[in-house]
Order: sequence, then C-alpha cells, then structure tokens
Amino acid sequence: MGIYERQRTGKFIFLGISVIAIIFFLLISNSLVKELAQQERERMDIWASATEKLAKSNIDSDFEFLLAIISQNNSIPVLVSDSAYNIVDYRNFRLPDEVNPEGATFDELSQKNKDFLTKRLKKAGQGKPLSAIAATDPHFIRVEIYFNNYQYIYYEDSILLKRLSMYPYIQLAVMIILVVIIYIAVVYTKRAEQNRVWAGLSKETAHQLGTPISSLMAWNEYLESTGVDKEITDEMNKDVKRLSVIADRFSKIGSMPEMQLEYINEIVGQSLQYMKSRISGKVKIVMNLSEDDHGVLLSIPLFEWVMENLTKNAVDAMGGEGTITITTGMEKGKVWIEVKDTGKGIPRKNFKNVFSPGFTTKKRGWGLGLTLVKRIIEDYHGGKIFVKDSELGKGTTFRIELPPA
Repeated sequence: MGIYERQRTGKFIFLGISVIAIIFFLLISNSLVKELAQQERERMDIWASATEKLAKSNIDSDFEFLLAIISQNNSIPVLVSDSAYNIVDYRNFRLPDEVNPEGATFDELSQKNKDFLTKRLKKAGQGKPLSAIAATDPHFIRVEIYFNNYQYIYYEDSILLKRLSMYPYIQLAVMIILVVIIYIAVVYTKRAEQNRVWAGLSKETAHQLGTPISSLMAWNEYLESTGVDKEITDEMNKDVKRLSVIADRFSKIGSMPEMQLEYINEIVGQSLQYMKSRISGKVKIVMNLSEDDHGVLLSIPLFEWVMENLTKNAVDAMGGEGTITITTGMEKGKVWIEVKDTGKGIPRKNFKNVFSPGFTTKKRGWGLGLTLVKRIIEDYHGGKIFVKDSELGKGTTFRIELPPA
C-alpha cells in the first residue's frame, strides 16, 4: 500500500471513528430523553389517577394525600377538559397575557389566555373526538369523574424534557463542528510544516550550490586563458550559467519573488528553448500559441522551471518518443496554458495525488517536480494547475490558469 493510499485509509478511519462516537453519544442522549419522557408519563398517570379518585371520593377518603399528589405537579403543562374541548382546569402554561390573578382558575383568565389554551388543546387533538384521541395518543389520558362521565387530561413535555430533546441535535452540531475544526487544523498544520521544509531545503540547496558554481566559473576562465578550445569552454559556460539559474530558482522558493509584466507566448517559447536541445529527437514539440499575446505578472525563473518540469514529465511519460503540444489562450478572464502529451496517461483517482510530495510512478525520482510546479503556480502566481484530461495509453493534458495583468 502506497503512502497516499495509507493517507486516504487514515482519513476514512478518522471519519469512521468520529461517526461512531457521534452515533454513540446520540444513542445515549436519546435514551436519556426517552427515559425522562417515560417518567413524565408515569407521573401523569399517577396525577390522573389521583384526580379520578378525588372526583369519586367519599367522606372517608384521604383528601390531603390526593391533593398533595395533584399539587406536586409544578413542571408539566396540563389541560383538563370535557369531551367537547371545554377546558375546566390548567397548570404550568406560560400564558401570553400575564395580567391574571395569582392562582386564577380557567374561568378567571383573560379572554386572550382562554383562547390561547383552547387553541393549544384543539391543535393537539386535531379536532377529533377526544375519546378516540385518548386511545392512541399517549399525551391524552381519560379520567372517569363519575359513572360514564369522563374528562380528558392533556399534558405536554416539561421545559426540561424539551430542552433535553434538543440536546442531541445541539450535541451533533457541536461534534461535527469540532471534527471539522480538528481536521482543518491538522491539514493546515501539515501544510505549514511542509512549507517550512520546502523553504528550508530550497534555501539550503541554493546556498550549497553557490560555492561550486563560483569555483566552476573561475576554472572556466582559467581554461580560457590557457588556450583550451573555445567551443569547449563555451559549452561549459552554458552549463555553469544553467546551474546559476537553478540556484536562483531555489533561492526564490520560500519568499515572494519579484513579479514583472511578461507576455505568455514569448515566455513559453523561451522556456522551451533549453529543453528542445536536450530531449530526444523522437519527441516532437508542437506550439499552438494564441494570436493575441496575453500579459501576466510572472517570475521568469520560476515560470520557466514550471514549463521545464511539465515538459520533462511529458517526455518521461512517453518513454522518449511522441508528441508534446503546447497551447495558450484566454478564457473567462483567465490566461491558460495546456501541455498535452501522448504518453501512458494517469488514472483518474490520481489526478490530485500527482501534485502531492513523494508521489511518483517512476522507478527513480523523488516525486517533487509537480509539487514544486503546483506551489509556484498557486502560491506565487495566484493561479491554478490541474490535470484537465487523461486517458490511459493515450496521454495527459495539464492546464495552467493565470490571472491576466
């Protein structure tokens, strides 16, 4: 299993554990809510039983005990009505009109509060006969007042139960937000660490190259002075200059390079001159440049590095034989460059992975070329690079999009 398959598996494991944890806590919360709801139902059954016994009580009944049971309900909203939805008593409702005598009976309430409670009851009963509703709805309890004469107790969940019933959803939202924050924090921490590594390695590479480049330049001048064939020293001088360009590129990684207005067709052509003389004669490079040359803000050394990397990757993908087509244009406010090869292609699942550090399909190589390309285009030039299209056995097209100057 490759590093990116392991990373993908790790993400799935993290998400799986998070989902399991969320489900576990939701089940516990729902269990608590159901248990409390059952307790409130049992309390209302006792309350209804006490009410029924009080209505049927005789002189020998324990009135104080029954009244104590009834008065203990100070949290569950209750309405008592006859079968025609005429309310005879109420408890623990927050009424819209607060101007009422303390401990007022239903008849003593303002008309606004009476209408409020009546509407609440009818909505719960859906306008159906209460005798039928009580048989199916656990929030309605039938109470026999005397022989074949019934009243109906309707109760709602207490404020505490309503708040607890919302708790699982609040908990779910909080846990999802927490998981997202942790995931983003890990991703950004990893990216920041990679950026520091890139910057450190690049500057150190540029520093290490400086000394041998200076030495080679001095040796080349010495060879010229001793009469060595000028053609030889000229070729050596080209390679020394090439090393200087590479060192300059590495020095620009990790700090914002200076941007200048350049024209894309001209820069694309220049960047390919070095590669044309160093690739197989079996590789054909076709340039389809747009008629209008579009201006963009570029760092020439870094952008040339991008084009050389893409061209070299295309040559490797084709095994040193095939056609590379470079196309430029402007569309939807973006200047674009496409590099198309006739190589072996990339599986769709790897369209994003090809830009990740260490990803490579070659037997040799560090898998850093396209990572550098992505960093240069997106971090320094404010553009975008992606695999536009690829078909196994037929080739791949990379597309660069840059903001116009």
